[in-house]
Amino acid sequence: MSKTPDSDFFLQQMQDVKPIKVEEKVTLASPQLDKINAETRRKAATAELAKDKNFLSGEYVEPVEPLAVIEFKRDGVQTGVYRNLRLGKYQIDARLDLHHMTVDQARNAVFQFIRDCMGHDIRCALITHGKGEGRGQTAQLKSCVAHWLPQFPEVLAFHSAQKPHGWVGATYVLLRKSEKKKLENWEMHNKR
Repeated sequence: MSKTPDSDFFLQQMQDVKPIKVEEKVTLASPQLDKINAETRRKAATAELAKDKNFLSGEYVEPVEPLAVIEFKRDGVQTGVYRNLRLGKYQIDARLDLHHMTVDQARNAVFQFIRDCMGHDIRCALITHGKGEGRGQTAQLKSCVAHWLPQFPEVLAFHSAQKPHGWVGATYVLLRKSEKKKLENWEMHNKR
């Protein structure tokens, strides 16, 4: 390959030029930003996992009339215990208000609420769902609550509340004793 006058001229012009020294570096994400991203990903994964564990069926729900009383009692629940629940004689240790929630939000809220109640040894809870009066549809959230609660093995019984607690717009829920509470109860009654 022969040198052209242009290439000679270029080499002559460039003879005093020194290459710029560039330090090789990689820009890393800031640790704070990385921590936030990891936290966001963790929360999303946890929410997805929790959603998968929610076994409450959202399929066909038998409609309940706005002023209807909803009730349920598992076999083995004593009549007197159920009567006391129905009459609102048990202390309400936890409350959940479903007003202004969509059905999917309510489904997740009820699922988490029952799990939290069991984790904190709560025996009697109140879920306020409203009556659903004055709407085109029947009592949608009330119908869903009546459909979902029997799906929990921890729910022994439920009944529409007394007037001071929300009447047919709320429901008392009786939950199974935790193993810890069963043991405490046994010890208390078997001391001699």
